[in-house]
Amino acid sequence: MEKDQLFQYLLRFGDNTLVLGHRVSEWCGHAPVLEEDIALANTALDLIGQTQMWLGLAGEVEGKGRSADDLAMLRDAWDFRNVLLVEQPNGDFGQTLMRQFLFDLWHDLVLTELQNSAEPRIAEIAEKASKEVRYHLERSRDTVIGLGDGTAESHARMQAALDLLYPFVGEMSAPDEIDLAAHEAGIGPDLAEIDQRYRAALSDLMGEATLTLPADSFAHKGGKSGARHSEHLGHILTQMQWLQRAYPGAVW
Repeated sequence: MEKDQLFQYLLRFGDNTLVLGHRVSEWCGHAPVLEEDIALANTALDLIGQTQMWLGLAGEVEGKGRSADDLAMLRDAWDFRNVLLVEQPNGDFGQTLMRQFLFDLWHDLVLTELQNSAEPRIAEIAEKASKEVRYHLERSRDTVIGLGDGTAESHARMQAALDLLYPFVGEMSAPDEIDLAAHEAGIGPDLAEIDQRYRAALSDLMGEATLTLPADSFAHKGGKSGARHSEHLGHILTQMQWLQRAYPGAVW
């Protein structure tokens, strides 16, 4: 696997956790109950901590002296490699937890496989992150089931969230040349296999939640290649990068 391909591959993991971590952090002080406020803040902190590991390693691989902070705060939207799902708006609480679950399920499957990566540093990061993500998945899964199989109102909101977000699921496990190169080098998993396991697990859980998976197989794409992001990413970066852009080199 070429160095630039490995750099781009690492950016995908770091950008996914960075953007989703920022999204989830927007609930701080606004969640429906105090317990959820704390839980969501902790989830965001876990994701940002994982970002530091992924982007830190990406900077080392790139070899241009850029730190994790540089990669997070000084790139423009077209340089980000996150999947489109993680940049979608929070919406209501049900939409946020549905987005979290759809990503957590994929994230857990991939991190489990990455622990066997031929790149020792990737395997090490995956092992550390997997412990946190397993908890994220347990929590988001239980919440989706509870709300989906809850009241008529909660069921309707969760079904609406699933209908809205499902078209963003396909991009996560759709392999491109970088994913294929990573798998061939023994660095990353076979995304086609991940997709089969993901779809089976998703179908089972939606049954428990009494929710119906959309029949349309259309999938948005372009985020992880950098070819296309939604308009939402620009707004996220405007908030997230403001201090560093306004005061270059500022440190605490």
